[in-house]
Amino acid sequence: MSVNTPEIITTSDALLRLVNHLQGEPVVAFDLEADSMHHYQEKVCLIQVSTTSENAIIDPLALDDLSPLGPILADSGILKVMHGADYDIRSFHRDFGFEVRNLFDTMIASQFLGEKEIGLAAQLRKRFGVELDKRYQRADWSRRPLEPGMIAYATEDTGHLILLYLQMTEGLKELGRLEWVEEECALLCGVRSAVRDPNEPMFLRFKGASRMDGRTLAVLEELLRFRDRMAEMRDRPLFMVLSHDAIRIIAEQKPADLAALKRVGGLSPRQLDRYGMGILEGVARGMDVPEHLLPAYPRHPRVKRNQQQETSLKALKEWRERKAAELRMDAGILMGNSQLEALVASEPLDLAILKRWQRRELGDELLSILQQTKAG
Repeated sequence: MSVNTPEIITTSDALLRLVNHLQGEPVVAFDLEADSMHHYQEKVCLIQVSTTSENAIIDPLALDDLSPLGPILADSGILKVMHGADYDIRSFHRDFGFEVRNLFDTMIASQFLGEKEIGLAAQLRKRFGVELDKRYQRADWSRRPLEPGMIAYATEDTGHLILLYLQMTEGLKELGRLEWVEEECALLCGVRSAVRDPNEPMFLRFKGASRMDGRTLAVLEELLRFRDRMAEMRDRPLFMVLSHDAIRIIAEQKPADLAALKRVGGLSPRQLDRYGMGILEGVARGMDVPEHLLPAYPRHPRVKRNQQQETSLKALKEWRERKAAELRMDAGILMGNSQLEALVASEPLDLAILKRWQRRELGDELLSILQQTKAG
């Protein structure tokens, strides 16, 4: 099945015409493409829009003002269909201040339908026999002009979403889970991009840093700050300057000269030539930090549970596995570990920790298990 050729929106007049049309639509599919794989500061480069009758691609790089689109996304009377909307919602708000209301996320729906493969490509292939062109998954969407293949790929992302939504809605109704998905989608609308505190150590966001000693953390912090400066200066994403593994190994081995840095491995001759001296200077600065000023990774005290709470938690986890298998859902989607831990810690028992659908569908069983383990 094919989708109609999209209109490319590059002028304010064309955007206003599109918005006027969307105001009369009950359901609109949205997606976006960004350039995080190619630039230091990612930005939204395309916004794809589809209705049941037409497709459009809005070019934010050609428009000075996208504000007319905001009321459409915020209109509770228009259902917005997206797939994996977490990133899109954060990006809409970060770049344009847009909020999304009345969302149906087909990836969340896939999870609650018990689908094994929840990606959009897998769902379109399974349900409609549509194959997305993987060549453009890592494309630089900030480049202009757009290739015809890129336009076709972007359009496919939304061109089938409304039909996918209609199919999934029927499946969810049959299972009695449509309200579950609606609540999850409503909660998702509130996500926002985290704003990093410039005074916060960069190593706090580095995977594996929690296992490093103070000296290694000091070196790591200098290397991360050096990489960040180089990435910003060259307008490249961090991983294209120095990879995570390269930085980790250098921080752990702490080479003192270029020969030692070469022996560390993981750096190309070009990286050694371009960044070698800066890396060594960063290592030296980290090694010069006085012992009493070495950083420490913050440790959160381990939650202490008594024997009865441990018994209750074990029983809840075993119940969750059985219930998830019965519902043919992933156990983590049914209920997260943090929710189970909060339940056994609450005194008196507080089911408000759960979402509405969880309280309604699972509350009685949870209460029964907790009462039994406390009585036992």
